[in-house]
Amino acid sequence: MLVSVISNYNLSDALKKLKITTTDSTADSLEGCLDCLLQALAQNNMETSEKIQKSGVLQVFAGLLTPQSSCTAKVANIIAEVARNEFMRNPCVDAGLIPPLVQLLNCKDQEVLLQTGRALGNICYDSHEGRNAVDHAGGAHIVVDHIRSLCSKTDPASEKLLTVFCGMLMNYSNENDTLQSQLINMGVIPTLVKLLGIHCQNAALTEMCLVAFGNLAELESSKEQFAYTNIAEELVKLFKKQIEHDKKEMIFEVLAPLAENDVIKLQLVEAGLVECLLEIVQKTVDSDKEDDIAELKTASDLMVLLLLGDESMQKLFEGGKGSVFQRVLSWIPSNSHQLQLAGALAIANFARNDGNCIHMVDNGIVQKLMDLLDRHVEDGNVTVQHAALSALRNLAIPVVNKAKMLSAGVAEAVLKFLRSEMPPVQFKLLGTLRMLIDAQAEAAEQLGKNVKLVERLVEWCEAKDHAGVMGESNRLLSALIRHSKSKDVIRTIVQSGGIKHLVTMATSEHVIMQNEALVALALIAALELVTAEKDLENAQLVQILHRLLSDDRSAPEIKYNSMVLICALIGSEPLQKEVQSMAFLEVVSKLRSHENKTVAQQASLTEQRLAVES
Repeated sequence: MLVSVISNYNLSDALKKLKITTTDSTADSLEGCLDCLLQALAQNNMETSEKIQKSGVLQVFAGLLTPQSSCTAKVANIIAEVARNEFMRNPCVDAGLIPPLVQLLNCKDQEVLLQTGRALGNICYDSHEGRNAVDHAGGAHIVVDHIRSLCSKTDPASEKLLTVFCGMLMNYSNENDTLQSQLINMGVIPTLVKLLGIHCQNAALTEMCLVAFGNLAELESSKEQFAYTNIAEELVKLFKKQIEHDKKEMIFEVLAPLAENDVIKLQLVEAGLVECLLEIVQKTVDSDKEDDIAELKTASDLMVLLLLGDESMQKLFEGGKGSVFQRVLSWIPSNSHQLQLAGALAIANFARNDGNCIHMVDNGIVQKLMDLLDRHVEDGNVTVQHAALSALRNLAIPVVNKAKMLSAGVAEAVLKFLRSEMPPVQFKLLGTLRMLIDAQAEAAEQLGKNVKLVERLVEWCEAKDHAGVMGESNRLLSALIRHSKSKDVIRTIVQSGGIKHLVTMATSEHVIMQNEALVALALIAALELVTAEKDLENAQLVQILHRLLSDDRSAPEIKYNSMVLICALIGSEPLQKEVQSMAFLEVVSKLRSHENKTVAQQASLTEQRLAVES
């Protein structure tokens, strides 16, 4: 009978009736009005919501949200429906609906809990005011407690409720660090991980868990909590079951931020994620489908990320015999730019300790990387160039590898990229050459006499927009002199206008760079002072040295090398005059009582030299 009564209501009548409704309304007439609203919302949600807002009925709903009323679930359902519209969320908050809705979370009726969870979740969606009101009313705490107590129940009604509550927490905390931290402090992470394990057959609930993890995993504090759960095992287990691209993508979105944590990296490796990733690469490498290309990129990128952890990297290297390491090697000659990139980055990550580097160089990895670079010289892929150069730079760090790599022609291969206008490539090229010539006099001399290289370095020393390139250019210029100790190299650098940059480098904020510059300048003064004296004078080297010696903040090695350099500069008449005009004796004599003995001794020697020359 009730159904025919309901259909006779029209929306305006129902709204009027609700507006004047108080305790004198019968439950039946009230239910009839509410059913009419639900029907209208089902037919045209936005239009009906606008009418509900204009009618002022929202304020009436606050009084109807009582645990005793038989209409409570329907009222909460209506609020959930109207709050699907962005323009209705603030009015719901302003109508005072949040406190009574939060109170309803304490009742036992499953339908009321379900609709209340939906209403709160929808009001919180993308709404700062909604989230604040729920936070203020303490809603999140009650929902977390519900999830905890329902976690082990697998009946359909409980799973439905869990899905709604997880969704509510997700909307409540999405992109809000403060509220995410609050949930983490409530201990929601272990509960959600347990939930994922128990309910992995329930697609909707699993999806909610994954989105919630994705929200929380960005926070550093969450990763520490995740590391104490079996999240790695659960995610890998879930990942293995997935066939659809979208589902895999969802899991990837959780794995990527979690894999930034070194403990979780190792857990993921031990849970078998690497095997899954290699399988994806194998299946998608030759495909031109958009989804497959995306999966190939995500899987290979994640593989590289796992190798950033020292323990996970070493576990996969397995002394260079590991099947994972061998598979990654096979990516380098691939025709896929994505795999070439991932392969080169993986080698750069494996090359993070001397043992690994020596093994890889002895087993021919250098030739593979040079072949890869060769494929990208003309209009090549910048990211691949950068990655391959990174790998070569790391491999060149152990002393025993330098001569081998120079003999293999690495310097020549790298120099092909001198024309590059891409700062990331320039930066890695410079770093690779600097590593290669360290303590390699012959190679340093050969490169130092290469006019094209030196001229390019001098040009890059002025790349003020790219501090990294500028710094590395200066350091390589200095290294060419320090390691070759060659007059020819010094003359090439003087002729190319490099002296002023070395003098500027002596004022760097980095002590290591200051020191490298001073040692190179001391060699210039000792070997080719006449050739360089004009440039040293124009660059105001003497004034800079006076400043470095007078400054109490200068490191002991800077003071020491500045004094060594002063002694060498006295051999030039114009520079000697400058030294005499600047009261160096006074500054140096103070340093005789310096706490560092080497500095104090050098101060005595320098004082004697200056006294003799004055």
